[in-house]
Amino acid sequence: MALKRSLVPQSVYRRQLAARLKELRDAAGLTLTEVAERIEVNQSSLSRIETGDRGTSPVLVRALLDCYGVEDPAQRADVLDLVRADKEQQKPWWRKYSTVLTATRYDGYLALEAGATALANYQPMLVPGLLQTEDYARAIITQMRMELSPPQVEALVKVRMERQSSRLDGERPAKVWAILDEAVLRRTVGSADVMRDQLRKLAEASEQPNITVQLLPFALGAHPGLYGPFVILTFPDPTPNLVWLENPKNSVYLEAADDVDNYTEIFDQLRACALGQSETRTCIARISKELDQ
Repeated sequence: MALKRSLVPQSVYRRQLAARLKELRDAAGLTLTEVAERIEVNQSSLSRIETGDRGTSPVLVRALLDCYGVEDPAQRADVLDLVRADKEQQKPWWRKYSTVLTATRYDGYLALEAGATALANYQPMLVPGLLQTEDYARAIITQMRMELSPPQVEALVKVRMERQSSRLDGERPAKVWAILDEAVLRRTVGSADVMRDQLRKLAEASEQPNITVQLLPFALGAHPGLYGPFVILTFPDPTPNLVWLENPKNSVYLEAADDVDNYTEIFDQLRACALGQSETRTCIARISKELDQ
């Protein structure tokens, strides 16, 4: 399995730019060595630009376009737009919270999520961050990150709430498909009141056109998701999808096609096993009532 460990993965735009520049160089029939000699730039730097490991500037990209014989104004503008968009994405809203994000590479995930058009999330233990209430998020973060001070916990809670506003609201909200194990609903996080509010939010979120919530009931027994949680992120074409696996210290993302296809197949199997949306809402309501008993 191909694992990549990067504090902040390449932006969607950088990945698109890297692929486009390589495509243009190949079309021109030039090697990296030849391009480096022609425009007098270090070959290693060009290679890193084509792999998306580093950004670049409009000046260098114009020189590359000239070298590749790209004269069409619209085509040149499209490529230069990717350069500018990548630079803008390197100034994310979550930068002010960097001191509490970097320990778990959470900022790396936020960089990916910010550019995704759809997220397929399987969670066997927790409500996904995009669907958490503030009190639920606070209780989860407090218990999972016991080394954090109260102000740091509050900073992460704010990040989670801003994520929701950024990705679920607006003219083009991300599509979210969440599949949850019944244990997620049964585990009392914070208090009965906190869970009651959280279950209400889940039910209400599932009514939104861009959000799907499905439940894997205990009665199902063993299923393909027992390996653990994961998120599949879908990006605008031609950027390929990614899988994100979160761990306490070494969260990773997978970009090899075989890995992404494998997790996509698992997610499809889980969708087929899970309760439908209507049945899921009925189950959420039933569990919520049990909290009153």
